[in-house]
Amino acid sequence: MSRFSIRVLLVLMTASGLTTSATGQLIVAHRGASRDAPENTRAAFELAWQQGADGIECDFRLTADGEVVCIHDKTTGRTAGVERSVAGSRLADLQQLDVGAWMDERFAGQRILTLAEVLRLVPQNRMVVIELKCGPEIVAPTVTALNQSDLENEQILVISFQADTIATIRQKMPGLRTHWLSGYEPDGEVGPWEPDAAAVVETIRGCGAAGFGSEARTGVFDDRFVGGLRAAGIGEFHVWTVDDPEVARFYRDLGAWGITTNRPGFIRRALRDPGNDR
Repeated sequence: MSRFSIRVLLVLMTASGLTTSATGQLIVAHRGASRDAPENTRAAFELAWQQGADGIECDFRLTADGEVVCIHDKTTGRTAGVERSVAGSRLADLQQLDVGAWMDERFAGQRILTLAEVLRLVPQNRMVVIELKCGPEIVAPTVTALNQSDLENEQILVISFQADTIATIRQKMPGLRTHWLSGYEPDGEVGPWEPDAAAVVETIRGCGAAGFGSEARTGVFDDRFVGGLRAAGIGEFHVWTVDDPEVARFYRDLGAWGITTNRPGFIRRALRDPGNDR
């Protein structure tokens, strides 16, 4: 991306109220302010706003009765202490579970939220990053919830590891920003990491995503990798999950659109003040 293009992008982000003059990157709270509050809960999202996050990232799955609910895992055991399949349970049963007490008793009573409930927690000048953990079957009820919300398209980013899910929501709501996600695995014991930039470009072009959401693995997703994406016309990327100030600065300097972190207040302070790493 040229310096001119970056300036244009920052102007657009500033106009929508979704940037920080200090860093130029969106600081997105991973499952809310999840270092300090139980992930994917109202408490974590509200704390993210208090810590100055530009956006919240949240995970969504489909229930047995077709509701879109905010939870990362396929089952509820880790965060609720009761092992139930999300896909095999009805919303009413899932919302009986306490998903806050596992972290601290002061969070007891936090419940699994629906997508509609999460959308209502997003202020006018903030955004929501919606990770769809299912296949294309989750798209229709997601679109319904988005159409019924008061949020503007500019406040929404939809992300997924599943290219067919991205392609489907692009068909249903072409005005939404979408990013395809990927981590990295070695090809053999000592082989190169996959996917490489060429494979990412091919997938993004195939599903029609606006950009790329990368695991923040600095030894793989580096300046050369980013250069390969930009040479192919894909200039927008965000990284996850960044709690180390040095890693945040690395991707800031590469021009990341957003930095997703469990510690939004801490990372914002560290980017503004290089000496403030505590």
